[in-house]
Amino acid sequence: MPRLSEVITALENLWPAERAESWDAVGTVVGDPDQEVTRVLFAVDPVQEIVDEAVKLGADLLVTHHPLYLRGTTTVAATHFKGRVVHTLIKNDIALHVAHTNADTADPGVSDALAGALDLRVVRPLVPDPTDSSGRRGLGRICELDHPLPLKDFAARAAARLPATAQGIRVAGDPEAVVRTVAVSGGSGDSLFDVVRAAGVDAFLTADLRHHPAAEFMADRAQTPLALLDAAHWATEWPWCELAATQLDEISDRHGWGLRVHVSKTVTDPWTAHAASAHPSPAATLPTSAPRPPSSSTDSLGAPN
Repeated sequence: MPRLSEVITALENLWPAERAESWDAVGTVVGDPDQEVTRVLFAVDPVQEIVDEAVKLGADLLVTHHPLYLRGTTTVAATHFKGRVVHTLIKNDIALHVAHTNADTADPGVSDALAGALDLRVVRPLVPDPTDSSGRRGLGRICELDHPLPLKDFAARAAARLPATAQGIRVAGDPEAVVRTVAVSGGSGDSLFDVVRAAGVDAFLTADLRHHPAAEFMADRAQTPLALLDAAHWATEWPWCELAATQLDEISDRHGWGLRVHVSKTVTDPWTAHAASAHPSPAATLPTSAPRPPSSSTDSLGAPN
């Protein structure tokens, strides 16, 4: 069995820490470099529910997209939920490794996995990494559909292909507008409006779109008539867990490590229910996805149930 240090080296080769944003907190949070690793669990959030799942699974390593301590801390006391996470990990000899913005811009990375889930063909990065001579790394992706779709049908595809959440898919734009090209960015994306507008795409799918930036963006549609699709943050990043698990599986096979790699299907999106408006606007006719209950399954194939 490989030692943790060997597995971490492999993960760092996929997502080098130096490519993370300066404000980010990536890398190994908990773990003994000399401990053996036999089972790995991938998840989006390092919350107690996921850590408990790792304990039940018998995992030696938990890899998450979101950091545990993004802004630092002065205590790991178990009286706080993050401290309880640390205590649970250490007591059960489970290491924690984080790949966040360094996974966002990787090739392939978070937005490649999102595009793959939506059956989109990646053309190029939305915001290229200037240090990448190949032009493949960067934030977000510009994509093409194999066959043009009305916006309402593309929204239905997103609702069907992404893990279901209480939010579903919110849409701004003409339901009958034809979508041929799409910009995607896993996670929060309204800081990218200017570059999306300049890209000349028909639609932008991301998460965490706020009222004022979205309203101002749509008010300018006379010049750039593109649509917005707003999915849940967790749902846009969960496909990366399957991509990352596949990458580690391939590394394990090459080295003969025999790692057992799993993807958590536990829904850690914070929103748990959705109450539809009693009298929706006539324009609000796009399909919505029904929320699914959280699952504790750890099979590595398929979307969360």
